[in-house]
Amino acid sequence: MICTRKAVLLGCLFVGWASAQVQPPAVPNPQAPAGQQPALRPDYQLGPNDQFLINVVPETAEINGRPFRIDSDGNVDLPLIDQLHAAGLTVRGLETLITSKLSDFIREPRVSITMTAFRSEPVFFLGAFKAPGVYALQGGGTLVEMLAVAGGLEPTAGRRIRVTRQAEYGTIDLPSAVRDPQKGVSFVDISLDSLTQNINPVENIVLKAYDRVTAETAQPVFVSGEVTKPGPVPLGEQTSISVTQALAQAGGFTATASRGKVRVLRPILGTTRRAEIELNLNRIYEGKDNDFPLLPNDELYVPRTSSAKAVLAGPVGTAMLTTLPALMVALLAAGAL
Repeated sequence: MICTRKAVLLGCLFVGWASAQVQPPAVPNPQAPAGQQPALRPDYQLGPNDQFLINVVPETAEINGRPFRIDSDGNVDLPLIDQLHAAGLTVRGLETLITSKLSDFIREPRVSITMTAFRSEPVFFLGAFKAPGVYALQGGGTLVEMLAVAGGLEPTAGRRIRVTRQAEYGTIDLPSAVRDPQKGVSFVDISLDSLTQNINPVENIVLKAYDRVTAETAQPVFVSGEVTKPGPVPLGEQTSISVTQALAQAGGFTATASRGKVRVLRPILGTTRRAEIELNLNRIYEGKDNDFPLLPNDELYVPRTSSAKAVLAGPVGTAMLTTLPALMVALLAAGAL
């Protein structure tokens, strides 16, 4: 009996189907701290010593559940397919290539790759970056270098970023770094302006394995009360906006606004409370006081003047005096008095 390659392949597929219930589970990355590994971007570029699992549907025992490593020449040996040059391909690109090769043997294969080990120490960029994801440390591994690799920040990002480090990789060497023993991390908030405008800034720290760099979307300033257009005022790429600028974007005061007792409500870090800062806008507009900078998530409240309240109360009081005698007559007629 002559065994053709097609017959061998059919036998492999049958074995794969029969043993599907006993396939080993996917191997988690042993280097990553538990629960701290974000999803891998499909455009992560593969290189020598990267290791991954391949999942193929329909399943095949020779491939599914087995770890494969890219060798020093950038190649990986795969059953049925033989050798592929994987270095330089993205995860998505390798999935596409494997799918194409398997199409010669399997009808409409669906291929997905799960990374289990990286060729070098990875760091994670999360949030409002142009290309968030996981990256291998490159060059000197400084924060500025890796920010460039991640494409920089989105225009809507805040002007501060946070670096979080697992305790097993040491602490962040900055005076402003905070340790959280309960979570087993240290973290620090870094100003982008200080990082990019100074020469050799101390904030340009060397990142370590599994550091997480997080950027949040910038919070706006909120303007409420006696203004023409109450609501949020975006900061864009600014770190702050002055009170007069925010009022201009809110359409200015209404006719009943009190300019002498404008209040800024500023969040108190670590609490749900806000500090109250009172401003006299008349003095600011007259040049007697400096304009006041509003920070993200500040609320600028413009109250109504007391004279406006009196004007509103006047017609109500007059109406009461006018209707009171008629009301008493009606109650007497009804026997209620």
